[in-house]
Amino acid sequence: MISCTTVQKPDIRLHYDLTTLFYRLLWGRHIHHGLWDLDANGQADTATLSATAAAVRLTETLAQLAVIRPHDVVLDVGCGMGGSSIHLARTLDCQVTGITLSPFQRMWARQAAFWAGVRKSTDFRCQDAERAEFPEAHFDIVWSIECTEHLFDKPAFFQKTARWLKPGGRLAICAWLAGDAPLSESATKQVYDVCEGFFCPSLGSRDDYAGWFADAGLTLVEDHDWTARVSRTWELCAERVRRTGVRRLARLLHQDTVMFLDRFTTLLRAYQTGAMKYGCFIATRP
Repeated sequence: MISCTTVQKPDIRLHYDLTTLFYRLLWGRHIHHGLWDLDANGQADTATLSATAAAVRLTETLAQLAVIRPHDVVLDVGCGMGGSSIHLARTLDCQVTGITLSPFQRMWARQAAFWAGVRKSTDFRCQDAERAEFPEAHFDIVWSIECTEHLFDKPAFFQKTARWLKPGGRLAICAWLAGDAPLSESATKQVYDVCEGFFCPSLGSRDDYAGWFADAGLTLVEDHDWTARVSRTWELCAERVRRTGVRRLARLLHQDTVMFLDRFTTLLRAYQTGAMKYGCFIATRP
């Protein structure tokens, strides 16, 4: 695991309060990676799948792997603007609780759920995932797309997750990962720079996550390396930053927001060099 000790929890909250509009403008309501098929040359097939559709595909693929069923009770950890929560409520009639550290995102998610007609089947809360408490054996699914990167004590979180799941319940995670150890000095620096720019206190490797699941009593049933299928995300985001001139607006908000935009290419290079990976995990509570 590679850590960035300068990141503090108030920084993460401020980041999302300030940058949610950037995410929405640059990427859409699903503020996470897109998932593309690869062509014969190993490149993302963008001719048949738009960025918006690719982001929805990631949500739908994770739901399929997690075997989410109609009416499942779901906890969406790091729900952002509610994109995945609303999708699961609307397409599978799930009852979804979404938690986010950002008051602005909670407000946005609630309004989005209202307009999508799923207000009664979604419950969005401004809550710290590491301090949240839910009844034992309450959820069929604990779901998190690109949030565990922001957790300070990942092993403790998965211990809590195991208690929140019903017996037979599933944990569905998509996460930015540090590459396989040992990493070179330059690769470690790339991961550190991503952590700093995107306010991640640490990035664990695939083996770190597998160990945390096992220590929590969870059984890892599937894991996938989707790095090649998602990295096009950051090519598109970097292009949109250049095309829109959004960096000039970022300078008016906060210097850290400029750093965040400038590290888009750092993250892309980290994927390309193997310093970072993008992982998908499905684990169950026996």
